[in-house]
Amino acid sequence: MKNKAVLEGLLFVVGEDGLTLDQIEEVLEITEEEAKQLVNELKHNYEEEDRGLRIDYLGNRLKLTTKFEHREYYQKLLENPETNILSQAALETLAIIAYNEPITRMQVDKIRGVSSGQMIRKLVAKGLIKESGRSDLPGRPILYETTNEFLDYFGLSNIKELPDMEKYIEASEEELKEEKDLYTSKYKED
Repeated sequence: MKNKAVLEGLLFVVGEDGLTLDQIEEVLEITEEEAKQLVNELKHNYEEEDRGLRIDYLGNRLKLTTKFEHREYYQKLLENPETNILSQAALETLAIIAYNEPITRMQVDKIRGVSSGQMIRKLVAKGLIKESGRSDLPGRPILYETTNEFLDYFGLSNIKELPDMEKYIEASEEELKEEKDLYTSKYKED
């Protein structure tokens, strides 16, 4: 029973990346047969009508996904102006894309230092970014860029109106230097 709860938590934590059976076996220290049985039990629990999630096997990975039959409610939420407030993580992801477009999800992840897949999906759903082709990098990952809705949302006529980041970087470095000076005493104990 405990392993089923742990598996559910693991699927939540990895998000869109999903888990392979090998990863489940390794993390939970169980056999392949036990892993398959555990996945089937959890999948069966999610098939209940009063559950909003399900487990899908996409590619060679297990992922937590929302139920298709509830899609109209998810769409309402995304279209509601009151829920269109951007979180700090969304703003951070959006800024990285805006200043570096076109950019891949992996490049955004590298800059942020955390996985950005879920945030990118939300920003695409809100219409603030869009897929703009494929990179020439191995695997031909999707490139993302901002949309006209992004410009409207932030009151810009074009992407060139974004504030110059160099000024902010220089200002931040000056602030850090001043903070350091606050902690450095000119007086020495004898």
